Amino acid sequence: MARQRLVILSDIHYAGAAEQARGSDYESRAINSPGQRLLVRLWRRHIWLRNPFAHNHQLDRFLAECPETDFVVANGDYSCDSGFIGVSDSAACASAMECLDKLRTRFDSQLRTTIGDHEFGKKSMGSGVGGMKFASLQVTKETLNLPTSWRMELGRYVLIGMTSSLAAVPSLIGDQFLEERADWLAAHQDHLAEVSSLFAGINSNQRIILFCHDPTALPFLWEVEAIRKLASQIERTIIGHLHSNLIFRQAKLMAGIPPIRFLGPTVTRNTQALNRARVWKPFRVQLCPSLAGTQLLRDGGYLSLELAEDAPLKTQFHGLPW
Repeated sequence: MARQRLVILSDIHYAGAAEQARGSDYESRAINSPGQRLLVRLWRRHIWLRNPFAHNHQLDRFLAECPETDFVVANGDYSCDSGFIGVSDSAACASAMECLDKLRTRFDSQLRTTIGDHEFGKKSMGSGVGGMKFASLQVTKETLNLPTSWRMELGRYVLIGMTSSLAAVPSLIGDQFLEERADWLAAHQDHLAEVSSLFAGINSNQRIILFCHDPTALPFLWEVEAIRKLASQIERTIIGHLHSNLIFRQAKLMAGIPPIRFLGPTVTRNTQALNRARVWKPFRVQLCPSLAGTQLLRDGGYLSLELAEDAPLKTQFHGLPW
């Protein structure tokens, strides 16, 4: 195989006109408690992103600056999910479609995509408004035309994309609407079988690169024998979701902490994931930061991988400071 380059971007969180019309304080407006509202505003203003709608230009910069490449992988979260129910919300769907249209126009058949948690929706921080809507799964597949999984072979490398939120359904029960839990569980079981089949037939001399938006899914993949027995062949698992290596490093330090179940669904979801984070190790996880990064460090960017038959995998971070 000739040397091949992959470029990976994640957590674009593009904001179309309909989402922007909701105002950048959409999250804090949903919170009834003044104390919680203040904490979320401080988190947004100083740590995460002051204005989540103000970073569309990062995608335009990426499209202009992306180096010559053989393939591009977009690793999930295409809208701002300002309705908290994923892309079954028409405004979020319009944002995701605009974002994906730009990527597809620029890269065409070179583009591969995964699905992020915000495509399906999640309860908002501090208020508990919203959640995973099963209708968003259908919109993701049928309107946005995003596959739930895929496999591609490049010489000795097998690239596999999967949907983290489907693999992690049991840990996301607090984000699901009661009447839809059975549907999500059935989709979870189907997806694990789907991903397991993608690992079937991989030869002992092949290396695996896995694309998984949210590392919360990894302990559930570890429970699948067909995946676990090939762990030594996983060269790298590229995640998104955490936006910044600052957050990623803290997550690794907090691996194994007990779940906290009395501070709302966001804290419960995150601490449950951290409780099982020690299982991330055999997957050889590497974060692809969001294009914008964090307000605190402005540390966004994207990754490139160089694949060759006769050389180790090379990774490079390309910063997009603002």
